[in-house]
Amino acid sequence: MTAPLAAREAAIERTGWGNRFHPWQPRNACFWVYVAVVGYGLWYAFGLVDSQVRVYGPALAAASVIFAVYGLLFWWFTARIDRYSRQPVGLGVAAFVWGAFGATWTIAINGNTSLMNLYQKLLGQDFALDWGAGLTAPFFEEFGKGAGVLLLLYLAPRVVRTAYDGFILGAFCGLGFEILEDILYALQSAPDEFGSHQLRTSLSTVLLRLLTGFSSHILYSAVFGAGLIYLLGTPGQRRRPARGLLLMLLAMLLHFLWDSTSALSRGDDTVLLGLLAGITLLAFAIVVVVFQITVRPERAAMRAVMSPEVDSGVLSPGELAALSGGWAQRWRYRRDGGRADRRRRRHRLEAAHDLADQLAASGGSETDRVRFTRAELARLAAG
Repeated sequence: MTAPLAAREAAIERTGWGNRFHPWQPRNACFWVYVAVVGYGLWYAFGLVDSQVRVYGPALAAASVIFAVYGLLFWWFTARIDRYSRQPVGLGVAAFVWGAFGATWTIAINGNTSLMNLYQKLLGQDFALDWGAGLTAPFFEEFGKGAGVLLLLYLAPRVVRTAYDGFILGAFCGLGFEILEDILYALQSAPDEFGSHQLRTSLSTVLLRLLTGFSSHILYSAVFGAGLIYLLGTPGQRRRPARGLLLMLLAMLLHFLWDSTSALSRGDDTVLLGLLAGITLLAFAIVVVVFQITVRPERAAMRAVMSPEVDSGVLSPGELAALSGGWAQRWRYRRDGGRADRRRRRHRLEAAHDLADQLAASGGSETDRVRFTRAELARLAAG
């Protein structure tokens, strides 16, 4: 076997690219933990909704539709950035469901309420109102979402191999948490003004959550999930406990700062707006840095998998650079072809991604699917 082909197989093995996720694992204790926690969350959520849907059905319906669209947009974006050793769709769904029902209704709502009551009894109501959210949510919510990444690591050990996998799964857990939490807030605001204007009051909450939600749970849990994989290590990811703990603490710190803005601003609206803007920018800066760090091995894997295709003339060096690079490299590749050729070049990159997925699924072996996808690349080159 030649060195490029050996490097291809090693990259596929290291990243777990192409391996499948089988959710039904009755002999795996983690499966039953997942089922129990999510099942309780579903039961809790159903009971809460059932008790209020008859009175506040319009508010619940409006919030659910709006946040469903919001969730689909974020799902699309999160799936788009997972463009290297792509994870099975079922794994993302499992992470989303955990965040939506397990982390939210089973872990966070019970843990937050209990600890908040302790703060009130031990430190007084004023302290609980000012600092309670900031000193409860970062613990129960981040560890709750992180528990989903941990369970999926042991439910799919051949798939979840790198810190980038933890980053993506954490983002999906955060997306599920964000959607269900926002719907809960909208439902809780419906009784304001004695429920006489439930749509107006709930939609005001919906708008506020839409404006601020993009910089919270999804970002925090993506950073936390990457840190968790660094902390534990996998066959494809060397342990980096210091980096892992730092990322997990950073996610919790961002969460604490966001939930404590009212207390930190001391009632000054100008300071409050400055804090919100500063924390949002800081969160985005951290998540971009973490993404760039965790995605580098994934890009190297893409290059290793597809380099033999350059040697055989299927791809050009420029196409390999665009395929294994970031958005700037892809944009440059499409731009260099001129306006008339941009569409064909975009299709070439999509077909090359399909070929990489098929090669990963076959473990680097030649199969009918691999040959068919390679033929599609040749057809697009001729076109």
